[in-house]
Amino acid sequence: MKNPKPPRNVHHVGAAEAGQTLSAFLRVRLGGCSWSRVQKLVRSRHVMVHGNVSTDAARRLKEGEVVKVLEAAAAAPPRADDVRIVHLDDSVVVVDKPALVTTTRHAEERDWPARRRQVQPTLDEMLPGLIERAHEGRSRRRPAGGDRGSRQERGGQERAGTRRLPPVRAVHRIDRETSGLLVFARNVPAERILAEQFRAHTTHRRYLAVCVGRVEAGTIISNLVRDRGDGRRGSSEDGEGKRSVTHVRPIEHFGDDYTLVECRLETGRTHQIRIHMAENGHPVCGEKVYSAPRGTEIVDRSEARRVALHAAELGFVHPLSGDDVRFTSPLPDDIARLVKRLRGLAAGIRGAPPAHRHEERRRPSSRGPSRARPEAIEPVDADAGDDDHIDEG
Repeated sequence: MKNPKPPRNVHHVGAAEAGQTLSAFLRVRLGGCSWSRVQKLVRSRHVMVHGNVSTDAARRLKEGEVVKVLEAAAAAPPRADDVRIVHLDDSVVVVDKPALVTTTRHAEERDWPARRRQVQPTLDEMLPGLIERAHEGRSRRRPAGGDRGSRQERGGQERAGTRRLPPVRAVHRIDRETSGLLVFARNVPAERILAEQFRAHTTHRRYLAVCVGRVEAGTIISNLVRDRGDGRRGSSEDGEGKRSVTHVRPIEHFGDDYTLVECRLETGRTHQIRIHMAENGHPVCGEKVYSAPRGTEIVDRSEARRVALHAAELGFVHPLSGDDVRFTSPLPDDIARLVKRLRGLAAGIRGAPPAHRHEERRRPSSRGPSRARPEAIEPVDADAGDDDHIDEG
């Protein structure tokens, strides 16, 4: 006899429940399920804690955490082998991050014992091992009797041979569901130089996104705040917050229902593209947090399985050589498949996803970006911060 599907529930951990194990918490919230049933749910990847799958039934919960019980088991997370090293030298490593990998561990989680942390490793935790493997591979490929000294690479020096490598140093981040390019520093001087470039917004960053509706070219400017009035980040109407600028250009229209767009960041604020596109009536497909401008309801029927946003280009001044370097990443397979389906929709091919629905309940203000007022607040990404760069200290 097959086990029944677990109920889909969202549970918030209150003050009285803080310190309980995940299994004890769920046993009460799921109406007195047996211990074995609850533990099986957790082990089989049916439970998420604050946005990440947790398979540790003995994990102690904290007040404010959100526990979700999924109808279907969550897919296995990407592995280290799914991370592609685009460029490696002694100063920096540029990587192509798959979706559903968190850039860095949440600040408060870094000091937790290993058994309490989220099971899935973060990108910065995976990288040292990947770098070491890259060094070993280069050593094996080096011809016998060849140059055993240092080898010049674009933007820096790379020493051959296997060695114990220090942790990489994150200087910026992208959301867990966003795929694409990031750079990590490999020493303190490189970290300081790169961090200053991200703070000064002198880096080059170009994103590709699939958005709802027919998007036209333009520049979105607003001041972003941590709480726009409903507990979520968004644009303020009183001049408070940080100036945020996104340059938008359509790449391909799929009729009037969806658009593949290029977003170039002049500033880098947390969730900037997702907020700006949603507030202007064109949320990124797959978006669950920033879904519509205030006074409207937009239903996304694209069937995107995650936020369809990809960091396609990254450029910066190399901290050692001073050269301007730029890297590119093609659309990942899942977004490429989404684009193919939407082309089918635009061409009227049977089986393509139906069009979105946009209903105006109240005319949004024409003075600057509108703001969404979703009814339920979901936890923000673990990558959240004041900006998408990471300050020193």
